[in-house]
Amino acid sequence: MINKKNWEETKAKWDSYWLRQNKGRPLMHVVGIKEECLDKELEAELKSKDMDDKYLNAERIVERFRYWCNTHEFMAESFPNISLDFGPGSMAAYLGSDIEFQPSTVWFTECVDDWLDYPDLKFDPENEWFKRHIQLFKDVKKLAGDDFVLTIPDIMENIDVLASMRGAQDTIFDMMDEPEEVERRISQVQDAYFEYYDRFHELVKMEDDYTAYTVFQILGKGRTAKLQCDFSAMISPQQFRDFIQEPLRGQAKQMDQCIYHLDGPDAIRHVDAIMEIEEINALQWTSGDYGPDGTIEEWYQIYDKAVAAGKGLWVKVYTGTFEEWLERLDKLVARYGSNALFLYFGPMPMEQAKRLIAHAEEHWSDVEGSYLKELGKA
Repeated sequence: MINKKNWEETKAKWDSYWLRQNKGRPLMHVVGIKEECLDKELEAELKSKDMDDKYLNAERIVERFRYWCNTHEFMAESFPNISLDFGPGSMAAYLGSDIEFQPSTVWFTECVDDWLDYPDLKFDPENEWFKRHIQLFKDVKKLAGDDFVLTIPDIMENIDVLASMRGAQDTIFDMMDEPEEVERRISQVQDAYFEYYDRFHELVKMEDDYTAYTVFQILGKGRTAKLQCDFSAMISPQQFRDFIQEPLRGQAKQMDQCIYHLDGPDAIRHVDAIMEIEEINALQWTSGDYGPDGTIEEWYQIYDKAVAAGKGLWVKVYTGTFEEWLERLDKLVARYGSNALFLYFGPMPMEQAKRLIAHAEEHWSDVEGSYLKELGKA
């Protein structure tokens, strides 16, 4: 594999993370920038020319990623993996929406005027967007060889898919006016999800059955994924329990390991219901598009509930200076321990990356966690 020296150790570390039995320092996504390998002229040539070049041209996508691999060092538990998403929630396109690619995001066109008049939602191997997506994976896999890992795309689940197809406001009205129809459609999405997931899983799984999941940089044996319900920010705790909790539980039961992506302050009210789902292994909290990162003490109220429920934590670090990162993480690791903690950092100068790992080895290794001790779980 390109530029990955501790691949077997990384896989073993992920195995222990899912079991909440990690030894040594927490798992960490650390990528160092190899300044001496950067080539500004080549970067300019590799820059996407248009949306087809960015999202659909397998040769150009692989060429850009190879350059990225050659100019970065994959340290700690980071590993070279390529995301081939058709936006967040591509199942909406497989089920009838059209896709509008944009430089920094992807939109799905609304295609449902009334669910009562729309065909059942089911796996369609002949859907044009699905065929194009699968073909892109096949083409990139052939070009990549064993040099880097392909990841499961962000297919998305439950009512988030319905909202893409129908629109958020109309979906809220549907929950009030046609609750049984919404429940039926969520069930159809869940059934279709695994039909689509397994087609991609067959393409991306490694020989030893490890699977990586897009953008969240997680790795595990068998079916591995992120679950979410961003639409939950618009509904009450009771509506979440009525419409979403059981479908999430059913989906999690069919996974070998999964994290839940909790997105935005308005979703916090559902933490209790989410943590009741035993099969969810870990929680990843995002404070919103421009909110502070996951190390802020204000978020301990969320992490306390996750850890008390026996979940691991996935924490993204980006707010403030490097020194502030270390200060806040010293406190976070001291509270929650190192046996089920994953810390995600963006690319950084090599000297900084080495210092970060050295600090972790010295200060964050085999920490029991004061909160775990309070719970009697240390």
